[in-house]
Amino acid sequence: MAQWQTFSDRINHVAPSATLAVDSKAKAMKAAGLDVIGFGAGEPDFPTPAYVVDAAEAACRDPRNYKYTPTPGLPELREAIAAKVTRDSGYEATADQVVVTNGGKQAVYETFQILLNDGDEVIIPTPYWTSYPEAVKLAGGTPVEVFAGADRGFEPDIEAIEAARTERTKAIIITSPNNPTGAVWSAETIRAIGEWAVEHHVWVISDEIYEHLNYDGAKTAYVGVEVPECRSQLIVLNGVAKTYAMPGWRVGWLVAPVEVAKAAAKLQGHLSSNVSNVPQRAALAAVAGPLDEVYMMRSAFDARRRAIVTALNQIEGVYCPTPTGAFYAFPDVKGLLGRPLGPNGTVVNSSSELAAALLDEAHVAAVPGEAFGAPGYLRFSYALADDQLAEGMRRFQQWAA
Repeated sequence: MAQWQTFSDRINHVAPSATLAVDSKAKAMKAAGLDVIGFGAGEPDFPTPAYVVDAAEAACRDPRNYKYTPTPGLPELREAIAAKVTRDSGYEATADQVVVTNGGKQAVYETFQILLNDGDEVIIPTPYWTSYPEAVKLAGGTPVEVFAGADRGFEPDIEAIEAARTERTKAIIITSPNNPTGAVWSAETIRAIGEWAVEHHVWVISDEIYEHLNYDGAKTAYVGVEVPECRSQLIVLNGVAKTYAMPGWRVGWLVAPVEVAKAAAKLQGHLSSNVSNVPQRAALAAVAGPLDEVYMMRSAFDARRRAIVTALNQIEGVYCPTPTGAFYAFPDVKGLLGRPLGPNGTVVNSSSELAAALLDEAHVAAVPGEAFGAPGYLRFSYALADDQLAEGMRRFQQWAA
């Protein structure tokens, strides 16, 4: 291949999104006429609340929305997001700290582009959301994984985090409630990470997109509350996708110290300019509105959570801890490896091979743990209809037996 035909090292070093790859394959199989049950994408099956859709419909007819808005977002939406932080997190934020992004994923991308120089390290408690390390690499940084398994409830250990710190450590990621494990980290763990970050001058990136999805009395602990002195080095990531069943609307945001927010707006000005105006108006209705429908959805997720954990633990060779947040189950499936499975007696030697065989033979889509830095596990999203969940678990049980 000629030099002009080669791609950049930057893109060649990045892996594609495993969750989107599984979802795409499942949808392709469905399009080909196969009956596939998809546990892959973290996508609520509920419709976006009607009052949000009504706001978007009205926005379509408002000529104000036919023009560009300020790059960091509609002023009234930024005000509403700042008020939402104060309401839900318990500490004051201001509109000039907010930058509205095209989904939460853009907020992640911009954060690392702003913070990292080549070779800077980001500590990523593992299992992690699949895009974190790739976003770090796209910014020239080095992801540093610190693993915590089911034996610890997937909750990171501060001593292990300290052992991973070097002179190049620039940031650490907090994700609680957690994707992919569904774990809600204790206030003690959140506090320990915040205090450690302050002591060692490390940026804290807190992904709080599942903040309202808690069960069994678990509560989201906010590092900005637990360790107020870390707020000058804290970047909060969030969005409307999970809380308000709005993944396709593509509205996220970051809340950061003002100088960081200005840098994000500068980057976004060259990257994508403002988020589409109509989804911004819809997000304004969501963020400024009540949480009643959110709690209704959470109640449904809770019932599905209990159902899927029970079903998974009935499979010999599978152990699934009970998640207390988000809408994911993350079972240990190492007991299924190396033994015949399914009507064909298929033998798999990794969770990646297991996920592929489960999809091809039982038409059940789950994401392998390798995508999250946790080989030997599978991630099942239970944000799907009750009858689909029950049928998917029946197929998995039958196939594994």
